[in-house]
Amino acid sequence: MHLRLLTTLLLAACAIGAAHAATVASVESPGGVLRVELDLHEGRLGYRVLRLGEPVIDTSALGFMLRGSGRLERNLALSAQATRHVDSTWEQPWGERRFVRDHHNELRASFTETIAPGRRFDIVFRVFDDGLGFRYEVPAPHAAAGAPGDADGTGAAAPEWIIDDELTEFAIHRAEGTPPPTAWWIPAGEWNRYEYLYQRTPLAEVGMAHTPITLRTHDGLHLAFHEAALLDYSGMWLRRVEGGRLRAQLAPASEGWKVKRRLPFHTPWRTVQITDSAAALYRSSDLILNLNAPNRLGDVSWFEPAKYVGIWWSLHLETETWATGPRHGATTRNTRRYIDFAADHGFRGVLVEGWNPGWDGQWFGNGYGFDFTRATPGFDIEALAAHARRRGVHLVGHHETGCAASHYEDQMDAAFAMNARLGIDVVKTGYVCDAGGMERRLPDGRIAREWHDGQWSSNHHQRVLEAAARHRIAINTHEPIKDTGLRRTWPNWVTREGARGMEYGAWGQPPNPPEHEANLVFTRMLSGPMDFTPGILSLQGRGQAIQTTLAKQLALYVVLYSPLQMAADLPEHYARHMDAFGFIRDVPVDWEETRVLDGEVGDFAVIARQERGGEDWYLGAVTDEHGRVLEVPLHFLAPGRRYIAEVHRDGKGAHWRDAPFEFVREERAVTASDTLVLTLAPGGGQAVRFRAERPAP
Repeated sequence: MHLRLLTTLLLAACAIGAAHAATVASVESPGGVLRVELDLHEGRLGYRVLRLGEPVIDTSALGFMLRGSGRLERNLALSAQATRHVDSTWEQPWGERRFVRDHHNELRASFTETIAPGRRFDIVFRVFDDGLGFRYEVPAPHAAAGAPGDADGTGAAAPEWIIDDELTEFAIHRAEGTPPPTAWWIPAGEWNRYEYLYQRTPLAEVGMAHTPITLRTHDGLHLAFHEAALLDYSGMWLRRVEGGRLRAQLAPASEGWKVKRRLPFHTPWRTVQITDSAAALYRSSDLILNLNAPNRLGDVSWFEPAKYVGIWWSLHLETETWATGPRHGATTRNTRRYIDFAADHGFRGVLVEGWNPGWDGQWFGNGYGFDFTRATPGFDIEALAAHARRRGVHLVGHHETGCAASHYEDQMDAAFAMNARLGIDVVKTGYVCDAGGMERRLPDGRIAREWHDGQWSSNHHQRVLEAAARHRIAINTHEPIKDTGLRRTWPNWVTREGARGMEYGAWGQPPNPPEHEANLVFTRMLSGPMDFTPGILSLQGRGQAIQTTLAKQLALYVVLYSPLQMAADLPEHYARHMDAFGFIRDVPVDWEETRVLDGEVGDFAVIARQERGGEDWYLGAVTDEHGRVLEVPLHFLAPGRRYIAEVHRDGKGAHWRDAPFEFVREERAVTASDTLVLTLAPGGGQAVRFRAERPAP
């Protein structure tokens, strides 16, 4: 009797629970691979994600913590919903591939608080077969006719929300009895911005992480969490709270809150990529671009993807200096030498760091002495620009702010005007200071300090982009805010740093290990281009060897994408390795198509890319500290065509530690029906150009 009663009560409780956790809206991806369901449980909103019927993201919270009015997550009711289907293709002016398909189904669900009528928001999901994005859209209050900008017909200014945080969560599903997912991540909220080595840990050991963060489950499913279209909002960090649950935590503002926005507004997209393999994960990052608005600049043919050289590596080696004095690198004579080297070898750009006043003294985090409109006495910028023009070369501008960002804004329009007059159409900006140290001048003249990925910094970079665009100048940001695909909307934001680059090979403690680039491909590179500055053929830093082989340095030009690629070593070092240098001269930086042929996070990557507007293909393969033999079918080549494979590979006995210069260049004829066997040394790589043979006349 008691057992029967207990069973009855349990069934009744389950029925009540099911009633309280009602699915109120859902949407599937176009191919039915992914399904998103929205639930209301006693007025609390959550979402979950299934893949081919199996749970991937368990029920996860949605909502906000608002200043002055508490949590916006309870007492919600669905007031409307609508769906739509999109299948379109758009063309990139430059990129990893020329054409991008945008194929998704969208769900828009509107929710209203039942105890506070008028406070409402939409949640919009766009679901692709290989991932999804969602964002909050907060409408203006119901408005009567009023003056322009009148939000509610009363003549009052539009109301604003002060957001103390989002309550957005990602509860990664884990079947009972299975191992935890493996995570590749770097810490957020720490002093060195994004410049950390990637940690590989169980998900349960993740602390506060930057995005993208990449996971692999016990059964090989790959997930990456990031965001798209970060505009006028704080960057999202992810904090593990319990078990497999990650919670959004927004980068703070100096005022203590996270975001202040007038209504109406929308948040960035929160993105989840979900694929069967690491290789597919890289391709799925197209959804980051698809979640951004189309190009607002129109014709940007004035930007030319290109390679550049410059006065840079010598500064990290400390054979030359940024500061003026006897070892000053940015002299007229030295720069003229680099211009001539660039012209002789087909490089379009010459970067010069240390050309302007402000480098003497303690400028780190204190860039108030920088002047971006005049050169030091030993740098004749007018004569050098004229010499570069005569030789078909462009100077690349450098604006290191030392994080004095407001000070930079005071000068940037005049500086960009000077750049445009001198034919400088690309500018590398820099924000060297500890994270949280960006200088912001308040209206009363006081100085506040902001995070590199806070709302104010997001808006600062937008102001820089717009000012540069007015002068037809492209921006390459170092010490940046993270990439979230805004290059689609603003194609003059062409590349950035945002991870440990090659300079850590010169002086990093520890230096970048052999696995570093294979980590970047499936983590940092999911967000967009990176100015990694490869091509150090001397393989030597400041008193330490770079943990790579010669062949791997060539492969990086294909593996790590950027429409601006630096040949970062010194001209005299290239003169000693002309057999390898030829690949750096020839490899393009703009692509018609990209194929990730194979790879595992942190282990190895094999990528093939077809040159934009041409028939040749290029392949790059890199590995970690373990040597590998990989078979690569050449199905990506055009059928029926014959190609000459120009192979640049690790030689016999090559090893990053004790035989990095063992290198072979060879040629062989191949077709699409062939398979190439790649032998990669420990810490090594391989770079191949597939040169299409021209038909006989």
